[in-house]
Amino acid sequence: MLERTSVVNTVKVNSASFASTIQLGDSRIINGFSRALAVQREADVFYGKEGNFLNYSVFSEPIPLLPITEKMTISTHNLLPIIKVNNISILAMSSSAILHVGNSENISLEARVKHIRQLLHAEDEQ
Repeated sequence: MLERTSVVNTVKVNSASFASTIQLGDSRIINGFSRALAVQREADVFYGKEGNFLNYSVFSEPIPLLPITEKMTISTHNLLPIIKVNNISILAMSSSAILHVGNSENISLEARVKHIRQLLHAEDEQ
């Protein structure tokens, strides 16, 4: 793996949450993984089965990774082995987000979210 020095003058991140990573410098492998249930309710009614990830296929279905079959030719010429960044300002990072300044060999990121809306029946609203 190509090694370079990463120089960053200023990094300001207000909020980094839920499997987010801030990486300055080279890395061989970056794996980010996040899963969440987002429940929106009209009333505070709990059915008891919302919190189990195994109840929803979105968390267990395999993600198809299609092979890259296109021919690629890459030619790089680095005069200096330095990555220079002046300022980075980020308001918020969430759900397996990565801020990375440097070289990476393998990167894999995955975020799965199940959105659930629980609405009241017409007879429940009275």
